[in-house]
Amino acid sequence: MNRESFQDEEVAELLNKYFIPIKVDREERPDIDEVYMTFSQALTGSGGWPLNVFATPYAKPFFVGTYFPKESRFRYTGLIELLGRMKNLWEKEREKVIEESDHIVEEVKSSFLSYEKGEVEENIIDNAVQNLKETFDRKYGGFGSRPKFPMPQNILLLLDYGDRNNDNESIFMAKHTLDSMFKGGVFDHIGYGFCRYSVDEKWLVPHFEKMLYDNALLGIAYSKAYEVTRESLYKEVVEKIYEFTFRDMISEGGGFYSALDADSEGVEGKFYVWDYKELIDLLGKEDGDFFASFYDISSVGNFEGKSIPNLIGKDLSSIDRNSIERIETIRQKLFQHREKRVHPHRDEKILTSWNGLMLASLSFSGRVLSNREYISRAEKAYEFVISKLIRKDGRLLSTYSDSESYNLALLSDYAFLIWGIIELYESTKNEKYLDKGLELNKDMLRLFWDDGNGGLFLYGDDGEQLIIRPKDIYDGALPSGNSIAAINMMRLYEYTNDMELKEKSEDILHTFGDDISKSPLSHGYVLTLF
Repeated sequence: MNRESFQDEEVAELLNKYFIPIKVDREERPDIDEVYMTFSQALTGSGGWPLNVFATPYAKPFFVGTYFPKESRFRYTGLIELLGRMKNLWEKEREKVIEESDHIVEEVKSSFLSYEKGEVEENIIDNAVQNLKETFDRKYGGFGSRPKFPMPQNILLLLDYGDRNNDNESIFMAKHTLDSMFKGGVFDHIGYGFCRYSVDEKWLVPHFEKMLYDNALLGIAYSKAYEVTRESLYKEVVEKIYEFTFRDMISEGGGFYSALDADSEGVEGKFYVWDYKELIDLLGKEDGDFFASFYDISSVGNFEGKSIPNLIGKDLSSIDRNSIERIETIRQKLFQHREKRVHPHRDEKILTSWNGLMLASLSFSGRVLSNREYISRAEKAYEFVISKLIRKDGRLLSTYSDSESYNLALLSDYAFLIWGIIELYESTKNEKYLDKGLELNKDMLRLFWDDGNGGLFLYGDDGEQLIIRPKDIYDGALPSGNSIAAINMMRLYEYTNDMELKEKSEDILHTFGDDISKSPLSHGYVLTLF
């Protein structure tokens, strides 16, 4: 949509003549994204990106939608037609539009910002695991059908439950999902690291974007699997995740960049896919065919005439050492060759929240795998955030880009960073980390706590006050700030015996208790408290 609509001169002329167009980076301002996504779900029953919102000068929405091509076609309304309609509506029925937008805001406040308080059901974990068993894909791993997202919280829940209750089925489900994700094309077998999600049920065809937070959370999941099973494959996958991260996602100062785009030269996945002839020309017939057979690369291809390297259907335990060494030698040749291609764009903004997740990931994995380098990298990331992303008055900021720090940190920034600091303290026993975690947690409670109804708001009382001030505990691709904050405070209580921390953690659970009980799998991270 960016290419076909927003970069089009005719569209731009209409937008600039009749509207005030504002483009929001949802990674820099997840508070704005969350607010207007709530309206999208209220008005249309669904949400998604790109999210396009028509709003009054008071920032109140009256029309929302996702994808609009430039011209109307099939079932899609064209953006040019839509802009005309919105212009006419505003000019002819302005008072009605404003009245309707006011009504929409009030309805969302009463319907979408009401929370079902109560105690979380005692059998919540059993219910959650049973739900996972019912939706588990026994053939390809994962849960439900396509598209498939990694959802590390499900893996962690199953591993913990299986380990505590000697439930072999839960551990099998976690292992089969982890094995299938690694074998699939959603893992980059040439340069390592995980892509965003799989568009098919087999984990073969990914959305080729690589996100820092996915790799951080999967680093924790695979490390936990190694801790529970002691199977070497999971340790190897962790090492490959971090090899990619240290090579492609780390700044000179030790902070971590946000993402690698899915496309290069305007084509999604072009950087990652292979042509059989290219492989033979580069490696020769013998090595080329050997590698092609191993990684499912053929003249027909498995993705738009090209091939995504994958190990789907392979029994990795049966591969002899000589073959493994030969494959690795060839892989390094292919990696060096691939490095000469036009790379996907790297988003070099450094986000406090996502760095907090990587800080937690490296600290936890370093402890489980007895790898001092990971803990050292975590310490450098900590120093980067503390030195670059805290204002002189102590206020945490969310974004660092082009040598500038800006945007007041949101709940997720505080919660994820505190999580990372707690893991770092666990791995080093250095009291300065515990002290900083407690200090940041105190600031978080002061800025975000809802004194009237409990729980933590998405943005602070010193930040830009948007048309609604939401709070939630729903875990999606990213954990919710409330869930991680509740976990953090219970862990900090265990170190300090500060009863206020325990009470605040329990208060969060009570604030959202009925919601958690009704939909346990939507709250996977906070279930670790039960």
